[in-house]
Amino acid sequence: MKAAVWHGEKDIRIEEVEVKPLEDTQVKVRVAWAGICGSDLHEYEEGPVFVPVNEKDPLTGEIAPLTMGHEFAGVIEEVGTNVTKFKVGDKVAINPTITYGNKPEDMDAYDGFSFIGLHGDGGFTKYANVPESNVYLLPDTLTLQDGALVEPTAVAVQAVKEGGLQFGDTVAIFGAGPIGLLTAIAAKAAGASKIIVLDLSQTRLEKAMELGATHIINSGEQDAVQAIRELVPDGVDVSFEVAGVAPTFKQAIDATRARGTMVIVSIFARPIEWNPIHLTNTGVKITSSIAYTPTSFQQTVDLMGTGQLKPQGIVTDQIQLDDIVEKGFEALSNDKSQAKILVELSGEK
Repeated sequence: MKAAVWHGEKDIRIEEVEVKPLEDTQVKVRVAWAGICGSDLHEYEEGPVFVPVNEKDPLTGEIAPLTMGHEFAGVIEEVGTNVTKFKVGDKVAINPTITYGNKPEDMDAYDGFSFIGLHGDGGFTKYANVPESNVYLLPDTLTLQDGALVEPTAVAVQAVKEGGLQFGDTVAIFGAGPIGLLTAIAAKAAGASKIIVLDLSQTRLEKAMELGATHIINSGEQDAVQAIRELVPDGVDVSFEVAGVAPTFKQAIDATRARGTMVIVSIFARPIEWNPIHLTNTGVKITSSIAYTPTSFQQTVDLMGTGQLKPQGIVTDQIQLDDIVEKGFEALSNDKSQAKILVELSGEK
């Protein structure tokens, strides 16, 4: 079967790979749709970031090259002998996070985690073998395309929960890429009164307005902090750093009220220089968010199923697997009008 296989920086190849034997606690998923994530893009542009190269990943036991893709949904083709919760034909979304499972879920990922599609073979292919515990049944109200959006939406849901957002709070979101846009959607669903989105791309900012932002600021044309303070003089209650660069990291702190919270959502590609006295002088609290808990993932499925979360508007293109490099990774690298690109595998709805 065909797969998009990561070999190194700027080296993703469409290759024939073997279907692996199904373990007793796994299900085989016939992949319908898979999204290209910002983490995938990091691996393409400057990897390895997460992909294990010199030694095996301790949780998956795999090393590169490997099949990428961790935002995917499909139909169960086969179940292992010990699988009890699912049956052939079920439509499912995949939580790609694999942990040791030894700690409470809010601490579990920090004890060590791996990602299907980054540390081990993933969903940019026809069939993917997934542990039963990582499979989530989709309600009838969601399509398989919707299912491919659950994972990135869950990232935003977890970030909003981490920020302690309450009804009526004001927020600023630095970065209008896919996760920034989804954070705006999640903040709206959580009851934010002002949702201020900042980016250098006017195209992305206009997309943010379509998806629920109340205000947009082009930080290449305006002083970001001053513009936010004109809207919320004391600073926002919660800010989200979703750009992953030093200027937005510092601006997010300066735009937040004293005793407010700044949430780091980005994967920073390189270290930044920063003085912690910045916090001492402002009274801002910093926290961070990685992925999501199983509870947050299920809540995301449920909220999408009822229509309370509507991430479908972030999809800007649908492509074939054979075109994943040129029309997927290269497009995301060079075209700021692109947000979420879905890769068609079986194409089932």
